[in-house]
Amino acid sequence: MRSLLIEDDAKSGAYIASSLREIGHVVDHLENGRDGLLQATVGDYDVLIVDRMLPELDGLALVRTLRGARILTPILFLTAMDGVNDRVEGLNAGADDYLAKPFSFAELSARISALARRPCLREEVSVLTVGDLQMDLIRRIVSRAGQPIDLQRREFVLLEHLMRTAGRVQTRTMLLEAVWDIQFDPQTNVVESHVSRLRSKIDRPYGTEMIRTVRGAGYVLQPGGR
Repeated sequence: MRSLLIEDDAKSGAYIASSLREIGHVVDHLENGRDGLLQATVGDYDVLIVDRMLPELDGLALVRTLRGARILTPILFLTAMDGVNDRVEGLNAGADDYLAKPFSFAELSARISALARRPCLREEVSVLTVGDLQMDLIRRIVSRAGQPIDLQRREFVLLEHLMRTAGRVQTRTMLLEAVWDIQFDPQTNVVESHVSRLRSKIDRPYGTEMIRTVRGAGYVLQPGGR
């Protein structure tokens, strides 16, 4: 089993890594969140063991970024933050399990084995492509025909949703729920205005339409506007 341990306490990290190797794991150990995030996106791991209080990038942000990039490697938080709210926050961020310090190595080993027995859900897609439009989910870069496109945060989220559902009509209600997390009609033109801004950046400069309005239904993203 290949494990990535992201733990900034050198003594604790050395103990965990050594103990895992004794039971047959291949372990990579990194001590800051930014390096851990990069390694988790490029390495082929069976489980990630992540501390919450990490330098450069905290554990919650690390896990949220991985899940946002659809990297579904099982993640176990191993941390001294042991309150109920801490555990709920960690699991809601995308972790599969949560173990508080101090801990028993036997329990850690058992939890890792349980995660490894789960059906594989890994879908390590980091780049979305529709026609000549590309979105790098890790670096947060969008380009069309090789030309970079600068998007605001909400525009990026909207385009990501449209790219993931390319070829399928997305109603106004669907977009409000997926992009703004709104389960009611706010009686504003927030969807229309953001779609218009997206079109001005990814369609008009290139002469071919990708975001189409389907009258009475919603919007659909298609290569070349077909």
